Amino acid sequence: MDETIYRRFCEIAGSACVLVDEPMKRHTTFRIGGPADYFVCPDSKEKLRQVLALCREEGLPWFILGNGSNLLVSDQGYRGVIIQIYKNFQQVAIEGERVTAGAGILLSRLASLACESSLAGLEFASGIPGTLGGAAVMNAGAYGGEMRDVLSGVTVLDQKGGIQHLDAEELQMGYRTSLVKERGWIVAEAELLLTRGVQDKIRKRMEELKEARCAKQPLEYPSAGSTFKRPEGHFAGKLIMDAGLRGVRVGGAMVSEKHCGFVINAGDATAWDVMKLMRQIQETVWEKFRLRLEPEVRFLGDFNGGCGEC
Repeated sequence: MDETIYRRFCEIAGSACVLVDEPMKRHTTFRIGGPADYFVCPDSKEKLRQVLALCREEGLPWFILGNGSNLLVSDQGYRGVIIQIYKNFQQVAIEGERVTAGAGILLSRLASLACESSLAGLEFASGIPGTLGGAAVMNAGAYGGEMRDVLSGVTVLDQKGGIQHLDAEELQMGYRTSLVKERGWIVAEAELLLTRGVQDKIRKRMEELKEARCAKQPLEYPSAGSTFKRPEGHFAGKLIMDAGLRGVRVGGAMVSEKHCGFVINAGDATAWDVMKLMRQIQETVWEKFRLRLEPEVRFLGDFNGGCGEC
């Protein structure tokens, strides 16, 4: 740890919001990951801008983290700065059918607030274990809905630290991608345009989706959600199942027996266990079906060249 850099982060964000050598397994839904050099939690767009400026000034690598729901961090951790936009970015304002919220709010919480205001359109996202900011960047979706269906605009920090607003038509949202992702910008706030609905019907739909997820997904185990993207015309989970990989293990990592599209942490899995299992899945599916599975999980840290091959 560089004491000078540590003090400067503390001056910006406050000492309670700066951690050193923080284990990333505490901050990912996989419950996997070694220590990050610095872990900083700014609570405003201006403090976020200042933290990023310091990283650039000192030549420190940095990574934006929500609640770590789509991330595999290496066992060696991260040699740089983790900047978490989560609990300190959860403000919400609802005016009519327009919802404006901080990037750190969980989609499940936002969907519940929308339901309380009798606003429909976000039911599909009520069980996605991610934040609004990450969902906007990745155009997260489930059960026939996507963020681009409801997103009307975002406020971002660009690579130079400038703050700008982008309307929905500027976002170029596609399957698990967007202009924000391609440019490496950071979502600080997002606006949604929902529709007026009947609260009981909205809540019922959310409960139906919750029941479906509990029945079909291995929610009782740590995971990063869907491990691979959906190949065009196919489903990753079915390909993995048909390849005979249900329940296959590498160390503590396992292909879920409930839903083969999930690699789970079945007990003290390491990042390398997960990586090796993912490679095995990719190789087997390619050999049997000549289809390449592309990871939906993001990789962070040193995988000894592994993440480049996945």
